[in-house]
Amino acid sequence: MTGFKNFLLRGNLIDLAVAVIIGTAFAAVIAAFTAWLTSVIPGAEDTFKGVELGDFGFFLNALISFVILGAVVYFLIVLPYTKARERYFPSPAPGTPEDIKLLQEIRDLLAAQQGRPTSGSSDI
Repeated sequence: MTGFKNFLLRGNLIDLAVAVIIGTAFAAVIAAFTAWLTSVIPGAEDTFKGVELGDFGFFLNALISFVILGAVVYFLIVLPYTKARERYFPSPAPGTPEDIKLLQEIRDLLAAQQGRPTSGSSDI
C-alpha cells in the first residue's frame, strides 16, 4: 500500500491526468471557436464536423463548459492532491541545504589549511 501511495503522490501521475483532461476540454473550445470563425469568413463551408456554422452559442457553450470543468478539476483533484502530498511528503524546511553547508565547511577547512582567512560569505 505504501508503494502505491508513493506512486500516486510522488510521481507526475496526477499532473499528467489533469493535463489530459484540461487539454481535451480546451481542444473542444478551439474546435468551436474555429467553427464560429469560419462561419464569419465569407465563402467558408456551411458545416464543420457536423456543427452548424454561424452559431456563436456553440462556442460560448464550449467556453463555459471549459471554465466549469477547470473549476471542478481544481477543487476536486488538484487541491486534495496538493494537501495529501504536503501531508505525506512535506516540503523541506527553509534554510541552507545540508549539501551547501557541507561544501561551506570544506571551503573553510581548505582555506584554513592554506593559511588564508575565510571569506565569511555564503557564496561557495
